[in-house]
Amino acid sequence: MLKSSCTSTIVSKLLRTKHYTGSLHNVGIGVGVGLSSSPYDTDFITNTGRRHVQSRSLTSSPSSSPLKFRKGIILGIETSCDDTGIAIVNHEREVLGESINSQLQTHLNHGGIIPPIAKHLHEKHIQRVHKEALENAKVNLSDIDAVAVTVRPGLAASLEVGLKHAKELCLKADKPLIPIHHMEAHALTARLLTDLEFPYMVLLISGGHCLLAVAKGINDFLLLGKTIDDPIGEAFDKTARRLKLHNNSDVSSISGGAAIERYAKDGNPEAFQFPTPMYKYRDCNWSFAGLKFSALRHVLKEERKYELAGSELIPSVNDLCASFQHAATTHLCKKIHRGMIYADMRKLIPPTHRKFVVSGGVACNNYITRGLKLVCAEMGYDLFVPPDALCTDNGVMIAWNGMEKWTANVDVHSPAELEQVYTEPKTPFGMDLQQDIRNLDIRCKRISLKQLFYSPEDKPKESQIMG
Repeated sequence: MLKSSCTSTIVSKLLRTKHYTGSLHNVGIGVGVGLSSSPYDTDFITNTGRRHVQSRSLTSSPSSSPLKFRKGIILGIETSCDDTGIAIVNHEREVLGESINSQLQTHLNHGGIIPPIAKHLHEKHIQRVHKEALENAKVNLSDIDAVAVTVRPGLAASLEVGLKHAKELCLKADKPLIPIHHMEAHALTARLLTDLEFPYMVLLISGGHCLLAVAKGINDFLLLGKTIDDPIGEAFDKTARRLKLHNNSDVSSISGGAAIERYAKDGNPEAFQFPTPMYKYRDCNWSFAGLKFSALRHVLKEERKYELAGSELIPSVNDLCASFQHAATTHLCKKIHRGMIYADMRKLIPPTHRKFVVSGGVACNNYITRGLKLVCAEMGYDLFVPPDALCTDNGVMIAWNGMEKWTANVDVHSPAELEQVYTEPKTPFGMDLQQDIRNLDIRCKRISLKQLFYSPEDKPKESQIMG
């Protein structure tokens, strides 16, 4: 879902006093049941987290019982990158109100996210976003039980804006502060919609991250793999920029990844050859820098071939987008397949609870989602994908993570302890199992993704993917 550059309150109105019950809508191998009356009524999940204690059982499953919450109303603040999001949720899983200011168009005009500009726009809009969120929720600051705010990871200057505002609110209203890990918040959002139990496997794919992990608890994660260079979303965005896709007014206001997907729909995924990254490494890590560089070489060759200059698009733009997208999807799926085999070997996921959740901005890509579905079908997993409104950064996920911590009394700091809370632009993620995976030297059989070469009439309907 593309958010406009102005504050979005439509989602808040749709969600207001919505009680989330029932199960997630399953887009994997099996039939699921889901709510469909709002943009958030779909299935999805994600992962991430932070853990430094290494001496514990890999198969233990803390916090796996059905959710029980003490009463409360939590205000969440998200400013880790380029979206200023604030939302209010309560213990009954109601999103009382939300407001978001997106900086997307501004950064598209600059060719990428400029940290000083992002900070300035956060500072300019955060007071208004805060006011609108409270108005949408029909509550006052005095009604809030605690303030949750993203403090790690993210752009340093952007994180500071959110934390400063959160501390000011806590001092003004004498409220506790709950620091939030951005990826943990993505991981737990699904629990806002259903009694999802740990453990489950999660994939976070966005412009800033590419992570594969097992979620075991509120702040308990096992890291299986990550990108060693560019996140997948960044590779898509930079390739789109070099292809000059935004010179076309039809895609000038959407992200580079979304533009590539749109062009790829009319292209041949086998028209251009791309290398297979890291095929000799039997781990779960990714490298998208090589694919990005190969795309650049193809672009330069095509521009010379057709003697193009300036803002002209290459005639083969659809085929190149389709080929690049397929290469990235294949690389992503191969490593996830190995991660699922590893989870079986180490008994990390119970046989009766094989759930795979993907979230982050790139999860909005239908082609990639369909590729993941093929891997899940092969390995006996159910695939869950979030609605677009919760794939991208938002205040709802921060408020909900705060609600979970408030209930468990984890990381809740009194106003007198605010100095103990600080930002961490870069931070560890989970218990790292990458070396154990390498030591096992896991071989994977090839899973054919040629089923993805669909004709337009065979393309899944959007409702099948997003509920």
